[in-house]
Order: sequence, then structure tokens, then C-alpha cells
Amino acid sequence: MSLHKVGPAAGRALWTAAVPTRLAGFVQVQQFSSKSDAFMGPTGTGRCSDPGGCGPATHTSAGGSAAVLGGGGGGGGSSPTAAQPQKLHEVGTKRRPQTSGGGRLCSRGAAAKADPKTQLWARYNDTKRLVHDLIPPGTCSILNSAAIYANNEVSLAEVDIYGFDYDYTLALYSEALDGMIYDTARDFLIQHFKYPEGISKYDYFPNFAARGLHYDIQKGLLMKIDAFHYIQPGTVYRGLKPVQDEEVIEMYGGTHHVPLNQVSGFYGKGPKMKQFMDVFSLPEMTLLAVANDYFVSNNIEYDPVHLYKDVSEAVGMVHIRGYMYKWIMQDLEKFILSGKETRSVLQRLVDHGKKLFLITNSPFSFVDKGMAYMVGKNWREFFDVVIVQADKPHFFNDCLKPFRCLDSNGDLQWHRIDSLEKGQVYKQGNLFDFLRLTGWRGSKVLYFGDHLYSDLADLMLRHGWRTGAIVPELQLETKVVNTKQYALGLTWLQALTGLLERMQTHRDPESQKVLQEWMKEREELRAMTKNLFNPQFGSIFRTCHNPTYFSRRLCRFSDLYMASVGCVLNYDPSYTFYPRRTPLQHEAPLWMDQLCTGCLKTPFLEEMSYIR
Repeated sequence: MSLHKVGPAAGRALWTAAVPTRLAGFVQVQQFSSKSDAFMGPTGTGRCSDPGGCGPATHTSAGGSAAVLGGGGGGGGSSPTAAQPQKLHEVGTKRRPQTSGGGRLCSRGAAAKADPKTQLWARYNDTKRLVHDLIPPGTCSILNSAAIYANNEVSLAEVDIYGFDYDYTLALYSEALDGMIYDTARDFLIQHFKYPEGISKYDYFPNFAARGLHYDIQKGLLMKIDAFHYIQPGTVYRGLKPVQDEEVIEMYGGTHHVPLNQVSGFYGKGPKMKQFMDVFSLPEMTLLAVANDYFVSNNIEYDPVHLYKDVSEAVGMVHIRGYMYKWIMQDLEKFILSGKETRSVLQRLVDHGKKLFLITNSPFSFVDKGMAYMVGKNWREFFDVVIVQADKPHFFNDCLKPFRCLDSNGDLQWHRIDSLEKGQVYKQGNLFDFLRLTGWRGSKVLYFGDHLYSDLADLMLRHGWRTGAIVPELQLETKVVNTKQYALGLTWLQALTGLLERMQTHRDPESQKVLQEWMKEREELRAMTKNLFNPQFGSIFRTCHNPTYFSRRLCRFSDLYMASVGCVLNYDPSYTFYPRRTPLQHEAPLWMDQLCTGCLKTPFLEEMSYIR
């Protein structure tokens, strides 16, 4: 049945029948009637255009459902009934002028006589009350961090081959590793590159940086950029101190916009900007901020370009010299997380007849010890092909390096590789030979990795594989989104934005003062919701209302995304993932697309609870 043929009454009935019981209160506020225009008045003055009057249960603002889930424009809902206590919940700390009218959105007599300022505050107070009435009990815990989220429709029944990266995919690491990488790279910077000893006084800040940030190499600035290449105000840092928005605009030619050719190249590395896309980059971003902060605080002249190169090389030395591998291998229990889930995922896929392969940049000795700890000494029996030191992303986009085989001791063999055999371990190689030797092509292959560029981009865009992004930050992000503080703050922010949009037609001086006060509160609400995730940079997925640059790439390069591969355990191997049809700006939210199809309930969660 086409939605274009669904009338207002039928639409409400269909929605009510489909929505879970615990969201029934939410459904009651959604209105499909074109009388939302009457609610605002024909000229946006707040007067009621309905000859029968506009009682609180009759007129509501459009888009109420989207406001609850953070996707709509304005607030809406029904006023409390006579049997319900009328409470004006406060999201902010400011008290608003009280108005008469008994909580009604407009009164035929009073509305005509009220001055515009009084009308605006009446609308403000009514909308705030309605916003709180929109949020039924249980809504604030609706998201499940163990769910898999779909950017594209994927049927697991059509997937025969599963591929995996190793680091931060099959093996997740504790935050203790970041601190050790930072400390060692900082010491390299001082001892090898002869940087000032004063830098050693800076300890690691675990929660300073966030994945997906951009670094302006020439200006020495760490910042957050949205999907439209605009810098988010309040997220530009020189060292450990924020840069005022006015200074940022001046440095970038009178705008917050960064041109495409400067933002980054295809793999996140542009001539003037570097985007940090993997979890391993958190220590590097922090060390860059610390080194910049030392020079700026001590009024020492320095070249930001050389600083960037030295810090990058120092962090690279931690990996190249094998320090990170040695730390993890010496204390697997301290650094590796979710080992039991990894084995369970592999076992389930093999039991259902799926073929598995591993492609990682890490050396075999390191992978072997980690996999033996998580899966068992027989871990290679799960995989049909194992490839180490693959040199991604070059493995996926050139055909120069041939495959080499490693013997049981990990030593390189030099014979020609004409087939990829189970039980063997291969080094280097390239995807073109991999496809030729295996015949594994197209959408029957699903590959999981954490790095959007190195692991996923080429596979999706050039080879048509299905891709799954591992985003460990989802654990924290969903926890924040599930809090009542965030739900109330975001819903009121959306409703207030809708008020500003519709009430901007009031041009008299008194009304303009009210609108300016609303704008100020809107900025305060934006800062509050941002700080709940990270005080410096906010959510890795949002810049105020826009998606981040990282989020845009996540949607472009991954069919699915999840907090860990363990989330696969919550779904049947024949499960089909359906992306939420989020309304475009010109579309009305007429169906329950606003409710996420994958986050309300995760099947088989209790079945696998013994490993969680």
C-alpha cells in the first residue's frame, strides 16, 4: 500500500496499530492533519484560525515524533487533560514569564488582545510543557548498545564469506594501551628528537581527543568538522586550550568553512589537513595537543609542520619497533577485551557453514598469541585464509606485491603461490590475486574492520563487498543518548528551534528581544548536549544538528556498524538488516520510520547472555 494514498485518519490508525505499547503515549501526540498551520495562525502570530477555537487536545505542532528521537524540527504534543496535574518542567535554569490562558495554546478572546511578547512567551511555555509530555516512561533507555545499525539493507542469508581485520575488530584493547603508547612516543620526542624536557610533565589525558577529528598541519589546530566541511564552533583547540570563534573565522578567511581540497584526500590525508580515523590515533592527537601547548604556553616559536611530522614519526616508532606488540603479548589479560565473544562469533559462523578469512597488517607472532588467548591454540582451524602484514590500504588498491607463505616457525618461504590453502599463513599479497585465487566476489562477502579508509572504503566502492564498521565508541554514545538529561535536552532543543523558525516573522523590537533570548538558550542547550559526550569535541557522530565528517564517511563506507563483532551473536545468520527511512527535509514523517527498526529490540540477546 502506497503511503501517498494513506489519509490522515488512516495514517494515525496504522501508526497506532504498529507502535509498541510502551510508546502509546508518544503516538497520541503525532498529528497528520494539515491543521498544524491553523495551530500557528495564518501569519505566524499565534492566533487561532479555527472558528471552533483551538483547545489543547486539538492543535499540536507538526514533527513531534521526530523531536523525541532527535530527528525533527519542532516540539509538539497534547496538553494534559483536566485529570492530570499541569506541571511546567524546566529544562534550563531560567524562569519564563507566566501567561494566562490555563495552559491552552490560544484563546479566542485573549489571543486577539495579547501583545506579541506575551504571545511568544505563552507559546514558549506551552511548548515546553508539551515537550515533556511527549516523552513516555522507558523512552530514554530505548537504544541498545549491543545492536547492529544498518546504513544499507543487508541480508545475512546472502552472505557466504565473512572477513575480519584483527586489531580493534577481533581484538579490542583496553584504554591502558593508549596511555602506554602516549608515554613512549612522548619519551621518543624528547630523547630522539631532542624536544624540551618540560613536555615530560604532561601526562596522558584519556578523554581529551575523540576519533574523527581533523588536524590543521600548518596552523597546529585540532578541530571537529561536519559533513559539509564546516568547523563546529567551540571545538577548535591550539594545544590544550580552545581558540575563540572570532579568531577561527579570521584565520580561515572570514568563514568556518574549510575547502574540499584542504580537508583531506581519499584516505584522510590532505595537503593541509589530517583526519584521525582509527582508535590508535587518540594518543597521537593528545601528544600533538600537548607539544603545541608547551610551546604556546612558554612563548617559544616553532614550526607546526615540523612538529606534526616529528610527533607522527615518534608515534610510528612505537609501532615499528614493536613496543605495542610486546606490551600486549606480555599481558594479554590486561590489554585484550571480549575474548570469549570473539570465539563465539567464529564458532557460530562456522557451524552455519560460512567461510572465514583474516586480513591484518599485524605480524603473525602477535596475531597468533592474541588469537590463541581469545579463541584457543586451534584458532586457525576456523579460517579458510589467513593473511598477515597485508599493508592495507595498499593491499586493496594495487596489484604489485605477491603472496608469500610462512612456515610453522613464521619464516618466509619463496615459492610461487598458486592457491590459498586452509591451515597456511600468508604474508603481504594483494586483493586482485586474492579474488582470482578464491573467487570470493561481490555482496556474498562481508568484511569487518575499524578503519573506514584502510579497511572498508576500497572494498565497498571498488569491489562491491559488504562492509561492517566496528565503532567501540557506540558503547559510550548510546549510554549518553539513553539518559533522561540528554532526551529532555535534545527534545527541548528541537522544539525551541522549531519555535524560532516559525516565530521569526515577529519583527517588532520587543519580539526580537524575546527571539534573541531564545537564541541564547538554544546555544546553551547545544553546549549542554555536546558536553555530555566529550567536553572538548562532543559526539563523534554529530556537530550540533549536522552529521560529522566522520559520520558521513561511516555512512558512505559501511553497510553496517556496531560496537564490536560480538554484536553478531544477537542475530540469526539469516537475519535481514533494514535501514531506517529517515525523512528528507522535504518529506513529512508519516510513518513509523522515526522509530529505529534495529534498536528497539535485539533478538537472541538473552540466549547469549552467559558470555556477556
